[in-house]
Amino acid sequence: MEGVKIYLASASPRRRELMERAGFDFEVRASGADESTSVTEPAGMVEELSRIKAGAVARELIAEGAGAGSCVVVGADTVVSIDGQILGKPKDEADASRMLREISGRTHEVFTGVTLIAVRDGEEVLRDTFHEVTKVNVAGMSDEEIEAYVATGDPMDKAGAYGVQSGASVYVSSIEGDYYNVVGLPMCSLYQHLRQMTGEMKCTTQ
Repeated sequence: MEGVKIYLASASPRRRELMERAGFDFEVRASGADESTSVTEPAGMVEELSRIKAGAVARELIAEGAGAGSCVVVGADTVVSIDGQILGKPKDEADASRMLREISGRTHEVFTGVTLIAVRDGEEVLRDTFHEVTKVNVAGMSDEEIEAYVATGDPMDKAGAYGVQSGASVYVSSIEGDYYNVVGLPMCSLYQHLRQMTGEMKCTTQ
């Protein structure tokens, strides 16, 4: 990724921490875009929302002249899906409790969509959108355990109302797929796609 500035179009502290731990040199540039979509299928929804986030930040950078060199904007969105129902971030504590009862003692899927937008000399030159799916098996949770977990506040800013890396870790019995995808960013896929995109950017300048 040498010579290419990376912008993370997300205010998520978990995505920022994952990027930092992986050693990426990047800057957080949260998107203020309207994140509404009519897509109801989970893979399509997260891909669409990731495009909205990345696209908004890319346009801002172009307008500000920040793309005078080369940069890549990374947008991402995560949802939980169970029985065809999409669980985003809870609206309130009652909604968080409802979501936790839905996933208690069952298997659900976590979808994260990612969009990469390459900007060079003030223009968008490349775009790449993909998604990752991980299955998560959750042990049964009693009403008392759900109430106690919700009271911690941990579920309130997380898709599906739980944090696999925090308070809900004691209820996650197994994971099939990328653990980091459940946290909010599929790091292996992200790196592979970034490497390919930056390679293509170098080729087009030669």
